[in-house]
Amino acid sequence: MTSDVRAAIGPLLPGFAPVSEVTAEIDWAGPLTGDQVVDEVTAQAVCGVMHVHGRSRGEPSGMGIDYATTAARVLSGTGVLAALVARARGASTELVRTSVAQSTLLTVSQYMAAASAGDGEVVPLTPGGPPFASRDGVWFEVDTLDPDVWRRFWEALGAPARLAGSAWRPFQFRYATATAALPADLHAHTSALPYAVLESAAHRTGVSICPLTPLRQRAVELVDGIPDPWTVLPLPGQYTSTLLDKETLPLNGMVVLEAGRRVQAPLAAHLLSLLGADVIRIEPPGGDPLRGMPPMYGETSARWLALNRHKQAAQVDIKDPAGRDELRDLVAGADVFLHNWAPGKAEQFGLGPDDLSAVRPGLVYAYTSGYAGRIEDPPLGTDFMVQARTGLGEAIRPADQPPAPSLMALVDVMGGLLGAHAVVGALLRREHTGQGCQVESSLIAASDLLLADFVSTGCARRPSGFRRPLRTADGWCTAEGDEHATAVRDLSTADAVAELARRGAHSAPVSEDLATLPHDPRFAAAIRPDDHGCPAVQTPWSFA
Repeated sequence: MTSDVRAAIGPLLPGFAPVSEVTAEIDWAGPLTGDQVVDEVTAQAVCGVMHVHGRSRGEPSGMGIDYATTAARVLSGTGVLAALVARARGASTELVRTSVAQSTLLTVSQYMAAASAGDGEVVPLTPGGPPFASRDGVWFEVDTLDPDVWRRFWEALGAPARLAGSAWRPFQFRYATATAALPADLHAHTSALPYAVLESAAHRTGVSICPLTPLRQRAVELVDGIPDPWTVLPLPGQYTSTLLDKETLPLNGMVVLEAGRRVQAPLAAHLLSLLGADVIRIEPPGGDPLRGMPPMYGETSARWLALNRHKQAAQVDIKDPAGRDELRDLVAGADVFLHNWAPGKAEQFGLGPDDLSAVRPGLVYAYTSGYAGRIEDPPLGTDFMVQARTGLGEAIRPADQPPAPSLMALVDVMGGLLGAHAVVGALLRREHTGQGCQVESSLIAASDLLLADFVSTGCARRPSGFRRPLRTADGWCTAEGDEHATAVRDLSTADAVAELARRGAHSAPVSEDLATLPHDPRFAAAIRPDDHGCPAVQTPWSFA
């Protein structure tokens, strides 16, 4: 397996391609033992993706996209860019290693942390959730971050306020739980009305609504090919590089300010921390409310730890002029400013790229956005709306399942990986030009990357049963096709895997309980407890 490093570097440093200085190696299992992760389907099964993706359906389910290997490719490219930054700073790094298994574990790290905590979830992990269907057969997603807007939308459809209110928490927390057991009566209210009426109600009440876009429509929009996953523009001011001490990580000594929420920007900053940067989170007065989101490790949210461990924090009120001055003072000592605020918010508060580069010449100003201006009149820039708008909800399901976005935060996570990739590329550009820059990655770029193979091969959906695990007497295992289903259904999972091996078919058990992974000897070198006792996925890179 290889990583297209030239493609990663080219848009940032036209004409710069010293790729031979650094070699990238990606294997399947990395530090995982047991010889079970050997391809995309076994990576999804063993490392927990099938379990999380299948929560809303009540059983493990394989993805029709190559999610695990795409994550590994992005992280490998990030590692190579980081190694080139290190070389520009005087290090002698020549080799970067990562693996598909390590990359896949990172994509489910927040779910694993939550499953391993002692207390329960904020809502039950009961199967269910969007999308919704209209009377005339339109499948669609809705989204809002405001519970009052949510309630008004459903009341406009004739739903009782109490019914709408009871559905808000599972709907709100589906980003964290990967499932949402909404009342059946809620679905009944949409299926009784034509889509035009539902769309009108959404526009009146402020809910964002989006029909599930056919994959072929997105292919038409991408007729000129998949765009680069980020854009980069120069900023004024010069930067002077500092040399690395020997035997240190590539971004050692660099300071990243992160003003992020949910997954995309916090995960990007977490990866920069794993590469050696000192990350300072910009949190509102009183601290990030998500620190207290159950389940907990002591006084800290398990999910929050998965994305933010080892970061420092500064409480800043950006709505107050004094708070904005405080933020500018922090920027004066930073190398990177990273945020995922709503479009225009940074400029509204005088915290845009031109404003902050004037404070810190040579700053890398990074924005992880929703749509990056790639489509007109986009819906709300959230994970499931992007999946709906780009056809990803169709690509991830085989032909025997109706199209539906995954309730695993696919593009939020992939957007975080791309965000780190873009920042490290911008830092490399700065090392070679002495110039700061602004760089933008996006959720839609993450979705387009996952759709690249579909767009290039005619958008055909995967066949029925594609990557569907087989039920055993006590669980599930992977297999190609259903012809072995009868042979394994009365066997234990371990015996089923052995029987399939005897038949010449490689198989692996499907991990159904993420809480068991940190205690599984196969994962001992990849998952270790942090200072809170919370399982932490270790850095996916090694440098030599």
